[in-house]
This record gives sequence, structure tokens and C-alpha cells, in this order.
Amino acid sequence: MTKHSAVQDMGDDARLASLGYHPQLNRVLGSFANFSVAFTYLSPMVGIYSLFALGVAAGGPAYVWLTWLPVAGMLLVALVFGELASHYPVAGALYQYSKFSVGPSYGWFVGWFYGMALLITVASVDTGVVGYTTALTHNWFGWNLDPTSHSTILVITVVLLAVQTLLNITGAKVMGRVAQFGVYVEIVGTVGIALILAIDGFHHGLGFLFSSQHAENVGSNALGLDFHGHWLTGAALIAVLAPVYIFYGFESAGDISEETKDAGVKVPASMRRALVWGGAASFILTAALLLAMPSGSDPVGKTVEGGGVPFILGELPSGLQDLLLLMIIFAFFSCGTSVQGAGSRLAFSYARDGALPGSAWMAKVHPRFKTPTNALLAGSVVTMLFVLLVFYSPSKDVKIGFITYPANINALVSLVSFGVSGIYLSFLLTVIGALVARRRGWVPEGRFQLGRWGWTVTIAAAVYLALMLVNVVAPTGLTSPRGYFNLDWVTLLVMVVVAVVGVVVFALRRPEREVRSHLHDDAEPTGAERHATT
Repeated sequence: MTKHSAVQDMGDDARLASLGYHPQLNRVLGSFANFSVAFTYLSPMVGIYSLFALGVAAGGPAYVWLTWLPVAGMLLVALVFGELASHYPVAGALYQYSKFSVGPSYGWFVGWFYGMALLITVASVDTGVVGYTTALTHNWFGWNLDPTSHSTILVITVVLLAVQTLLNITGAKVMGRVAQFGVYVEIVGTVGIALILAIDGFHHGLGFLFSSQHAENVGSNALGLDFHGHWLTGAALIAVLAPVYIFYGFESAGDISEETKDAGVKVPASMRRALVWGGAASFILTAALLLAMPSGSDPVGKTVEGGGVPFILGELPSGLQDLLLLMIIFAFFSCGTSVQGAGSRLAFSYARDGALPGSAWMAKVHPRFKTPTNALLAGSVVTMLFVLLVFYSPSKDVKIGFITYPANINALVSLVSFGVSGIYLSFLLTVIGALVARRRGWVPEGRFQLGRWGWTVTIAAAVYLALMLVNVVAPTGLTSPRGYFNLDWVTLLVMVVVAVVGVVVFALRRPEREVRSHLHDDAEPTGAERHATT
């Protein structure tokens, strides 16, 4: 049982007013719509169809069990975020939580890292759909579009981004409906495909899922990765990054708090459900794909060489393959739409506090649709700038001091790693902010509380995030197995560049001065006064 408080007595708009904001967005999203945005951002389909080959190549079939490590770790994070979201049901989520927990400068930088990660994620998701789109147009119309062509990538991405932006502008309810349909697509594309593969006939028994197929040995690793015979302390540390790159996005339920009815209850629940159901769907589909790999000698090598998931599904009837392509395309589309929607609410929340250049323009809400139109348009422009980075792909290794930028890797790919490391960094900073708030005497008063488990869960979440962030960014050279994910020092370098740019913007703009005036909480007058002096 949680203790009763003044916060719990307030309605959605009254609580928003107590935090110093008047309602500007449409509160039209129910529980399922809020969950759908979080779930489609997490998107098991997008993650697995993009990363299955890397996961199984690095760790063998046994990598499927690693799915539960990031699910469990992020569930701890979701509990911390849920408590914060229930107490501060405001658009902008991590930025707002950190602003109130520690102070305006700290909150600004958390939002900066998180916002950049969101914009990069939209670019990576929208460009990721190009290969599936060209495959479908070939099957339907006989077109032979080259998915690696810069012009093809640009045209398809521009069209996709334009449609996403238009739908997001027309209202939160439309965004919610796209996400809700996306949930059904995710169910069919994960559990449904698993059932179809089972009916078609698995080529391996369940014991196969406990086998590494000697992936820890360089001679039998599908990518020639050398883990020196160590699976748990070698191959598993790299293979786990495949599911790590999937299980985030649940926090977007908090970004749309001001458009969700009874947000203090529904947002925390959506975060947890997105993770649990996303984990279950991912595990089922990954296990089915593994069992459906070809029999005989070196099934992992044959699958990876054949292209991963498309190679496995290539045994299905052509009509079913076209249907699957359609579902994959919509999964990418709904994922990008949800991420863009979350990012625009963060930008709106920033701008409303005067924390961005051009804040007055960025904070405007469409009088009819009640959406942050200008924030959406600005975000789409920045996303397109990131998309243009696909045009840079050196034909040979580029030496940058002691760092090697690998050949044939376009610049957007190098940024995509920040879409994960930036998320983990902003998550870690937010959880640390929650620890600081507790140390200062903050008492959560929302309708979702961790009670006596608050300290334990928050510390455990911080430990998980810190360890996994190191695992994601630790530079070990291109010849290391880790180089397949972090590209030598490039992931860490991108993080440093984003931080430096943030410091420059912060120094020129001095946004903390404006943000300081928005640390208002009538329900916590003492806490608000304390933070205002931070």
C-alpha cells in the first residue's frame, strides 16, 4: 500500500498546474495507446530483424538466453522511471525528472543526450527500412532499386519521414492509432512468424538453444571473431549487445504524459508492460528463428553467410514472404513514428522552459491539433541532416590520430551506436538523479511508489546501466570482436563530440537561467525552494 498524498488527490491537469504548467496538449490517450507508443518504439521486430545475425554469430544459439539480462536490468530502470513519472507526469520525461531531482543544468544535459539519441534513432530506423522496401517493390513491380544507392536511401527516407511528420502533426490520437496498429503487427511479426516456422518444421531440437556451436573459438565463429575459447566472459559479453540494442524506448510512455489520461497510473504500467511483453515476444521469435536454421554442419555459418533472418524466412511461400515484408516495413514505420513523437514532446518541454535557441517558436502548439508542430518540423529537419551522413562512406580505413574509422562504414552507422550509448548515458544520469533526490530527502508521492524498495531498486538500476554502458562503449580496437559493435573508439568519440557540442550550446545559451524559473511544485513547496537554489 502507498501512503495517501496531496499529489494523489489531484487530477491530471491540476497536477500539471501545480508544477507550473497549463495544459496545452490534448489529453486523449488511454492505457493501450500509451503502452502502444512505448512498445512500438521498443519494437522487437525492428530489433531482431536487424540484429539477429550479429547475435547468433557472436554467441551461437545460446545467445537467446541473454535476452533476459537487459530485460531484467531495464525493468529495474522502468520501476525507477515509473516512480518519477507518477510524481512528475510531464512531457519531456527524463529531462523533467532530472531537472526536478538535481537541478536545471543537470536536467538540461540529460535532455540533451536523450534528445540527440532520439533524433539519431529516427534517422537509423527510417534508413533501416530501405532494404525491405526495395525488396517489396521488386516482388510487386519488378523494380530493381539498389538499397545501397544514396539516391534510393534519400528518396525513401524523405517520403517516410514526411508521412510520419504529417501524421504526428495531426494529433496524438493519430499517433496512438498508428502505434496501436503497430502492436498488432508486432504480435503477428513475432509470435505469428514463430508459429508459422514451427508449423513449417523446425530443423533442430530444443537442446540446440543451449549450444554455442563453438562460437567462442575463432576457427568456428561465423564472423571469425576470436574470444579465446571463452563464452561467458567473452562471446556472451558481445552477443548480449544484440538484445541490449532492443530493450529501450519504454520511457517514451512518459514523454507523452500530458496527452495520457490518468498518467500517474498508466505511464508507469505502460513502461513495465512494454518491457515484459517485448521481452517475451523477442525471446519467442529469436528461439523460433534459431530452431528454423538449416540442419547439417555449421548451421550458424550458413545462416549468417546467407543474410540472417531473410535467409531463414526464404523457405516460406513467396506470398507469405511479401506479407512479412509489409509487416516489417510497417514495424519500422510505426517505430519511427513513435520515436519522433516522443522526441517532439521532449523538444516542446525543453522549449516551454526556454531551454533551446528559438524556444518561443519551438514551444508553439497547433491551435487545432494541439500538437507541438514546430518541434516536429525542426526535429524532422535535424533527422534529415543525420540521414545525409549516409553519403560519407570511405573506401579505405581512415586514421584519426590513434582512432581508425573503418572502410565502407557510412557515417550514419557510426552515429547509430550513439542511439544506444546516448540512451544508456541519459538513463544512467536520470537514475543517479533519483539517488541524489532521495539523498536530499525527496519522498515520492505519486500513485506508483517503490516504498521501502526504493533505494535498493534505484541502486541496482544504476549498477546495471553503468556496467552495460561500459560494455557498449569500451574501445578495444577494430581487430577485437567488440569492433563489430563499437567501431574501435568511434562510439566513445561520438559520445564525446555530442557532449562537447552540448557544452558549447549550453555556454552560449545559458539555458539554466530560464529553466530555473520552471522548478515550481505547489505540492512540494520546500523541495521546490531547495531545487531553485541548486
